[in-house]
Amino acid sequence: MRRRDFMALIAGAAAEWPLAGRAQEPRRIYRLGDLHLSPRNASYNVALFDAVKPEGFIDGKNLVVDDRGFGLRVDQLADHASAIVNAEVDLIICSGDPCVRAAQQATKTLPILALAEDMVRSGFVASFAKPGGDTTGVSILTSELNGKRQEILLEAVPGVRHMAALADANSSLPRQLQAMQEAARARGVELSIHPVTRREEIVGAIDAAKSSGATALNVLASAFLWNNRQIILPRVAALGLPTIYQFPAAAEEGGFIAYGTSLDEIYRDIWARQLVKLLRGVKPADIPVEQPTKFEMVVNLKTAAALGLTVSESFLARADKVIE
Repeated sequence: MRRRDFMALIAGAAAEWPLAGRAQEPRRIYRLGDLHLSPRNASYNVALFDAVKPEGFIDGKNLVVDDRGFGLRVDQLADHASAIVNAEVDLIICSGDPCVRAAQQATKTLPILALAEDMVRSGFVASFAKPGGDTTGVSILTSELNGKRQEILLEAVPGVRHMAALADANSSLPRQLQAMQEAARARGVELSIHPVTRREEIVGAIDAAKSSGATALNVLASAFLWNNRQIILPRVAALGLPTIYQFPAAAEEGGFIAYGTSLDEIYRDIWARQLVKLLRGVKPADIPVEQPTKFEMVVNLKTAAALGLTVSESFLARADKVIE
């Protein structure tokens, strides 16, 4: 997006808004720059902006949200990051490691509210308690649960001797992949890794996993893979491949099993609170990075039946939610 287009958007919106709608500061318009792979209407994005309304920040009133910053491809991030910095927004909101990286490369001065796998490990902040610099936000740590999901899937589908992992080559760490292969090997299971970098590669990678003899699939934690689940879900269903995902919503949308934290809750309960602080002038360095504390396992028995699987009662007893 060109700078003049973004500035025109802001100026046009400001001219139409009544002063009465600017609840936070008289005559103040708060401008957000956004960098997201997810669509604007994703439930968690909606939850974020709904949650800041009671604090006086109202989307479409005194809060200008960069609608063009949603649903981006990875190869668009750098250009869009530069555009919103040039447009002199008040702060940048970004979700997913590639988005955070693009934001930090584009500015060293604008506040950044970020959501990433591990903010410290990726070098986005100095520490959880004292982020330093101009970035704060949430470490969702879902990649740390990739191995846990592997164990869950092997328990849910006993007898698996070859399983596969669909990996985002831009975010999966080699040491984690090696640890997962070693853990599988210790259980007498072969684990094949199928990396992708572009959405056009996803179907081929899943097909390759099936062709290799894998009878179960672990979709590893990744903002890129999560935002392409509408490609993954129908393909694994067509191939009859039992699959586990990183967020509970995937099982609610037809996936077999999911284990992780709720994005809606993170955006509504943590990110919204941090966003309000930033908009009120608190420095990112003074806002500790937070982590989710609640994790849920959801099992979809409708999908299990379609796969011809019988899930044991003892396994279902451990689930937080069972979809029947």
